Amino acid sequence: MKKIGFDNEKYLKEQSAAILDRVKKFDNKLYLEFGGKLCFDYHAARVLPGYDPNVKIRLLQQLKDKIDIVLCIYAGDIEKGRVRGDFGITYDAATLKLIDDLRKWGLDILAVVITRFNNQSSAIIFKNKLEHRGVKVYLHLPIEGYPVNIDLVVSDDGFGRNEYIETRNPIVVITGPGPGSGKLATCFSQLYNEHKRNINAGYAKFETFPIWNLPLKHPVNVAYEAATADIQDFNLVDPFHLNIYKETAINYNRDVESFPILKLILSRIFNKGANLPVYNSPTDMGVNRAGFGIVDDDLVQQAAKQELIRRYFRYNTEYVLGIEKKETVDRVVLLMEEMGVKVADRVVVEVARTTAEQAEIKGKGNAGIYCGAAIQLSDGRIVTGKNSKLLHAASSLVLNAVKVLAKIPDEILLLSPNIIEQISKLKEGILNAESESLDLEETLIALSISAATNHTVELAMKKLIDLKSCEVHMTHIPTPGDEVGLKRLGVNLTTDGKFSSRNLFVT
Repeated sequence: MKKIGFDNEKYLKEQSAAILDRVKKFDNKLYLEFGGKLCFDYHAARVLPGYDPNVKIRLLQQLKDKIDIVLCIYAGDIEKGRVRGDFGITYDAATLKLIDDLRKWGLDILAVVITRFNNQSSAIIFKNKLEHRGVKVYLHLPIEGYPVNIDLVVSDDGFGRNEYIETRNPIVVITGPGPGSGKLATCFSQLYNEHKRNINAGYAKFETFPIWNLPLKHPVNVAYEAATADIQDFNLVDPFHLNIYKETAINYNRDVESFPILKLILSRIFNKGANLPVYNSPTDMGVNRAGFGIVDDDLVQQAAKQELIRRYFRYNTEYVLGIEKKETVDRVVLLMEEMGVKVADRVVVEVARTTAEQAEIKGKGNAGIYCGAAIQLSDGRIVTGKNSKLLHAASSLVLNAVKVLAKIPDEILLLSPNIIEQISKLKEGILNAESESLDLEETLIALSISAATNHTVELAMKKLIDLKSCEVHMTHIPTPGDEVGLKRLGVNLTTDGKFSSRNLFVT
């Protein structure tokens, strides 16, 4: 039985109780800002082995009769086409996907709020699209000097100008496709308008990381710093909490820096209504109970250290692609050194590199780039793959892996050379593709067609699901078709920052 480091049931019990207890403190009306990912939280699943990536959805299902869900998206992100890295889709597309995902779990949203709306044309199109599909849309306007100009912010010319969202239930979950969506401002805007209506609503924040009751330098919290190195977040001991309660609690820089202003805003809002409690520290604002779900700290620490290495490879690849800054890569390198973590601690890395070197030696004298790939199966076995005239390295790797899992002898071919040849002819002769060899997406399609007439291939196909969450390393940046295929298989991929082709434009 696979060991787990995190108990979802224990966590759900603790978390739902904490949220319900917080609601009671505010006359049964709470605006709950959901930070991080509402669903498909794969970072949490990687650093907390056993964590269900959709456990927050299960939490909402438990509270279904007590919640309204509001999604926020920043108008500027719609206009600029900002992309969510884990899915490779824009924020407006991610919002639509989130609505669909919630509906699949039996949860529907109350409304979408377009924040800092300033008549951006793309935002207007997005608004129309949602409304034509029956989704209620509200517009919240930019406030000059937000949040420091408190006199304006907490006034009828500030929060008071925003459209008031009519809610039904005691808990209003405010979430969005990613950071900077305007969740906090939406919560505070609603609080202002609720208190004007003599509804004594309150605010709380639900964010998984950093985990406040783990040590500052616990690998899980350091892994969070690595995950946010691109926006230069860092963890620290909450000084307000330490001063008031004489207890150590971990928070991150933006929450600590903004707390004095947020506390003033809340004080102004609450003064318009009942004498409700105002928080003494940013940690007080949170209701996160993730730390109480950890049941094997050693396992969790090991997993978090592995995530540091994955983050290094991701940022390094993005740096090579021109997306990320060198400072971000250097930041993660420093965190790895601080934790005593080395690239070699990720076992698939050296295996993939050795595979590429051996392929190059064997093919000496032939022009071309030799790519190696390695996957660590759930039982610890490592399988390799390399590129050839017929297959990309990712394709070779996946075919070899499912053969091992299905106990199919190595000499048996899952794809007939004739099928590969016909696809290659189509690509080169008709579609004018740069490479005639099959990428992973093409290979998976060919495999599914072959499975219709070949029982052995069908057995191999059934093993594809067992590749989910397996660790994979490639010596070169995957092509788009390889990347799509690997993402859909759900593997944890890292790559060296090398291009798989000398061509500048790769399809």
